[in-house]
Amino acid sequence: METSELLKKVRQIEIKTRGLSRNIFAGEYHSAFKGRGMAFSEVREYQFGDDIRSIDWNVTARYNHPYVKIFEEERELTVMLIIDVSGSREFGSVEKLKKNIITEISAVLSFSAIQNNDKIGVIFFSEKIEKFIPPKKGRSHILRIIRELIDFTPEKKGTDITEALRYLTNAIKKRCTAFVISDFIDDKPEIEQSLSIANNKHDVVALRIYDKREQELPTIGMLKLKDAETGEYTYVDSSSRKIRKAYSDWWNSQNERLANMFTKCGVDNISINTQEDYVKSLMALFKKRGVR
Repeated sequence: METSELLKKVRQIEIKTRGLSRNIFAGEYHSAFKGRGMAFSEVREYQFGDDIRSIDWNVTARYNHPYVKIFEEERELTVMLIIDVSGSREFGSVEKLKKNIITEISAVLSFSAIQNNDKIGVIFFSEKIEKFIPPKKGRSHILRIIRELIDFTPEKKGTDITEALRYLTNAIKKRCTAFVISDFIDDKPEIEQSLSIANNKHDVVALRIYDKREQELPTIGMLKLKDAETGEYTYVDSSSRKIRKAYSDWWNSQNERLANMFTKCGVDNISINTQEDYVKSLMALFKKRGVR
């Protein structure tokens, strides 16, 4: 991609997603993703209604008058985006590819993070770790992330979510909030264990991106389909009711498997259709977490 075209796309995404994060998500993000705890701020004179457990007895004894300790939330977080860049992200049947939705959601989360003084980092993964961007603050850092989201070309096409989660666990030592953004088309049995381990150390949130045509086959006769990750072609007779049912059954079983896995591992999750407004889905997630 030409530099001028890339910069134009980065600017377009910045304008859209920065506005969303400032005007819509700011409060919900702050409520949904808590700081690491409470830190001492100052002392002040005791007022009626204050919790007596917060009295600072040393200061009280010094001034012969009750004083209480004031604590503030340690707001600063580290946020990691674990982004699937495998071949299947190139799929999309209507207006947007899955990778377009992934890019916009990642940008919204990035701007929401820096507006709350949080650090943001990224792990791009396919069947291997493709790139690691260490957590930092600042607009220039966010713009670098957006450029990479738009223009990054992975070396591999496959998917290994387990490897990405293991890398997260080893690379980020302190507790962070980690968004795994993927279509989760990866049925390796080790995923559940690695997800559980990662969520015990960090706060993991799963954002599943999918397309309508992955739910059901259209009835349009013989189809030539290509596996985006292996490059293999196959022919499918979509006019066959038996084949369409088998495909639908596979999709439903995938949904059930993922739902059970997320529940068992205690991972908050949402599924976002490429044709839907992802703003509503993210708002629902943030509000759900904010009321806990």
